[in-house]
Amino acid sequence: MENPKFLHQKFRDLNTSPEVEAVVAREVADLGDSAKQVRTKELIPQKPEARIQTYLNYLKECLFTDDPHKREEKLARFKQVLHEKYVTKQKDIPESYWESVRRRHREEGHGEIEIPEEQKAELASDIVSEQTGSLDNWIDYLSSPDAEYPDWFKYYTIRSILRMNRYDKEKKRYTERTKGTVSPFPDLNRDALAFVSDALEKKQAGADYKFGYDIAPEEQQNFKQYIQQENFAKMYAWATEHFNPIPEELLKKTTGEWRKYLKDSNVLRLVKDISGYSTGWCIRGEATANRYLSHSDLDVYFSEDKDGNYAIPRVVVVRRDSQTQEVRGVAQQENLDPYISGVVGQKLAELPDGKLYEKKNQDMKQLTAIEQAFDPKTKQWKRKLTGDELAFLYEIDFKIQGFGYDDDDPRVKELRQQRDPKADAPIVFECSPQEIAWSKEDISENTKAYVGPLFPGIFKTLSKLEHTYTSFPEGKLRRKAVEIGDLAPEQLLAELKKQGFKISDYAKYMVEHMGESASQSGLAAKVKNVFGAKESARTESVDTIRLTVRDLGFDNGATTDEIYKKAEEFGLELCPAEVGPHFRLAYINQPMNEYLYIAMKQISDPDGRPRVFELHRYEDGVWLFSYWAKPDNRWDPEYEFVFRLRK
Repeated sequence: MENPKFLHQKFRDLNTSPEVEAVVAREVADLGDSAKQVRTKELIPQKPEARIQTYLNYLKECLFTDDPHKREEKLARFKQVLHEKYVTKQKDIPESYWESVRRRHREEGHGEIEIPEEQKAELASDIVSEQTGSLDNWIDYLSSPDAEYPDWFKYYTIRSILRMNRYDKEKKRYTERTKGTVSPFPDLNRDALAFVSDALEKKQAGADYKFGYDIAPEEQQNFKQYIQQENFAKMYAWATEHFNPIPEELLKKTTGEWRKYLKDSNVLRLVKDISGYSTGWCIRGEATANRYLSHSDLDVYFSEDKDGNYAIPRVVVVRRDSQTQEVRGVAQQENLDPYISGVVGQKLAELPDGKLYEKKNQDMKQLTAIEQAFDPKTKQWKRKLTGDELAFLYEIDFKIQGFGYDDDDPRVKELRQQRDPKADAPIVFECSPQEIAWSKEDISENTKAYVGPLFPGIFKTLSKLEHTYTSFPEGKLRRKAVEIGDLAPEQLLAELKKQGFKISDYAKYMVEHMGESASQSGLAAKVKNVFGAKESARTESVDTIRLTVRDLGFDNGATTDEIYKKAEEFGLELCPAEVGPHFRLAYINQPMNEYLYIAMKQISDPDGRPRVFELHRYEDGVWLFSYWAKPDNRWDPEYEFVFRLRK
């Protein structure tokens, strides 16, 4: 359901805003030269609602699209615009904040202090980081396939939270943000958001809202008033206050039953069954639940409540066309809670594709065992962790995969914060503390592990080391040997398809043209691809290594040519083009939402745009993609490339 009228009524400036103007003008540009001869005012929609709908169509195409590649690229730009406009800059932090810092120091017994500029910069950086992260949580969720809300509601939500400051618990409302606000954006509560969306959609349809569970009449009246006002901040605050979180003692009870909600079945049954407790699931709202049941079957597990009834929703399994799409729990970010893994494991064993999720379930069991070894009240560990447990927690050999929205279980970060990585490192690396070099100067003939910044020639100096990190544990440099040259392009494509990998049209074109020259500039033009399709009669093992743009020393990002040049200084080379599809074939268990880019001599697509191979895994499958990589194309610090180690 599109609703540009609602947005026009709520935001009178939207239809004439710069972002809408730009999108509408772009529509004119895309019409072609002949169309441009028509008067501009005849081409550009003049009605406010038509202009807003044009903008919503653009957002849907870019941010809310099912195409993960396009969404990733556009999303980064969208976030950057919002960060620049709405995240507080150091110069805008009010003096009252610095005075509060000084006052806190006085109250802690440190006397009167002046805050040095470097400390101000550090504190300001923390503010920016918290605001950026809290805003990105909203954008990431609303642009994901999990958020099955109408596009108008997504825009309405984003526009609303940009004005919301801290939640005042006494007044039960959100204060309004100002230019110098230092607090993060509101926390994302998926239950509350689903509640608000459902209420608004019912209002637009002229239907009355029924609460579905026990809410005092005066509170019901308050919410209905907020609905009439169409005030997001008030509705969201109310919904956040009235959800019933699942108590810890009830989470420990796992006896229960699975209930099936078939495609096109009665949506009211599903909503009623799960509405009594806070789960974080967007299917809490009737409209969203209806969209899910229009294309999927849902299995929901209910455990015992305090009266012994199977009433507490714990896990939902979403299956579409006989394939498992999602497994969600009720912990943070829809991960499984610590007690339900056994139930989920039994369920997965029954599913034809359950093995794909078994690693996640095993990871959750092991993570829960480590969590139970820590006492959150005393902040002390009840026992020593084994070397294998530490290697698991620090993700030495593989990434821990959860069932949550972004595939990262927040417990990993929380538990790591209770450890001393420097003290744990010798246990993990199975060496003495003296055998770990924490800088270039510490390197000796006895060094077995290196943790520190990269330097020119590092990979020649440390060529035999198994453990190389820019920082521990996050900055592990992962190596992988990839065999190439044994398959012709058509054989590669057939094998990729046979093994269930998805291939974009541009990537298919690149595989077919790996042996052809592409127009290049910069360092890429100087690197000879000696393993083109026409010359690959023999097989060869390519020793690869993964580096982020930040690993290479670019904290603010860099261009393609700058990245390639710096890698050459460190002793790396560009990969043969064949590494792209062969790496894809060998990298089956890629974590969800991970993106890898093959550092290679670019191949021009049919339109003449230089591209490199991209490997990623998203909700809809494991992909071999392509990515636009002009010599002056700029890459963010977090982008990760695959290089070849120089022989």
